Amino acid sequence: MSTSITALDGFLFLMRWIHFMAGITWIGMLYYLNFAQTPFLATELGGTARSPMLRGLVPNVLWWFRWGAMITFLTGWTIVITKMMVGGSSSVYYATILTGGLLGTFMWFNVWFVIMPRQYKIMANAENVAAGKPADPAAAAVAPVAGRASRTNTLFSIPMLFFMGAASHLALGSAEPRVELYLLLVVIIAAIFEANIFTGTVPKPLSTVSGTIHSGLGLTLVLFVVASLLL
Repeated sequence: MSTSITALDGFLFLMRWIHFMAGITWIGMLYYLNFAQTPFLATELGGTARSPMLRGLVPNVLWWFRWGAMITFLTGWTIVITKMMVGGSSSVYYATILTGGLLGTFMWFNVWFVIMPRQYKIMANAENVAAGKPADPAAAAVAPVAGRASRTNTLFSIPMLFFMGAASHLALGSAEPRVELYLLLVVIIAAIFEANIFTGTVPKPLSTVSGTIHSGLGLTLVLFVVASLLL
């Protein structure tokens, strides 16, 4: 049976298609920044290339990064809200997909309201220094917060992608799922990691790529155990 693109199923398919493309763009840029660019800039050769990269390459990368995040966020919540209005899916499905959605929302917030405002300062400072103007001390001061937010987003992306896939492809569920308690715990756990962006006081191995990946895998395991117990 064919489905018209103007019908509800066609609309949801179109939203998923855009969601996938935007999400690949967003997470691809996130992984490039954390797995390739940041480690390179920390090397001796990277230090010499830092200024031209900040003035030339990075603004283009961050444009795709920023708008990929926004389109992913908007299409994702459009899909979820539409499916909730229509009904027909189980509470466990919504709990699982909302795990990814909540983590993705934290990530979107970090891109637009934590990382990008600070990156604008850093890039503007690079332009000023290249033009012979004095360096802005505020640019160096905001860099650690932006770095922790970017690493936290990388950490969050691992369980986010796991639970987005698990919603339709991994059997979870019990006779009496405790969805509200489960989602509350998801928010609390994510909020602890989120708070560390601004305080830097919660111990976590986000200073390295391998530590970030292992932390993301660990968080995925913790949330999976919680989901298995409560859903």
